[in-house]
Amino acid sequence: MASLNVSSVLVVLFLTCGSVMAAKENDQIIKENNCESKMGLPCVLEAFTSIFNIGSISNKCCGELVVLGKVCHSALVKRTIENPLLKDLNPATIIAKSIQTWNNCLALINSPSPST
Repeated sequence: MASLNVSSVLVVLFLTCGSVMAAKENDQIIKENNCESKMGLPCVLEAFTSIFNIGSISNKCCGELVVLGKVCHSALVKRTIENPLLKDLNPATIIAKSIQTWNNCLALINSPSPST
């Protein structure tokens, strides 16, 4: 019975350390890539709303999101999911919406503009 308790503690410790390591990894990516200064606040709010709430993202902000880059985008979304204030949100849903927003913006920016 004691070995079961020790195993349980080790599993909890491993999972806790893993999430702390992931948080540190995201923070390191954000810092190394200077992610927090690559988008203007209005576009950050627009992107946040489209991912974490209901809303759309403008062409201008899609452009800023694509310039931000997928690495920064993913790290910022993952760090936001780790925020205790957002613990009631479903991470899988948020990541899916994040990927959808990224893909939509990438397609929009890469699509040829209509000729006039």
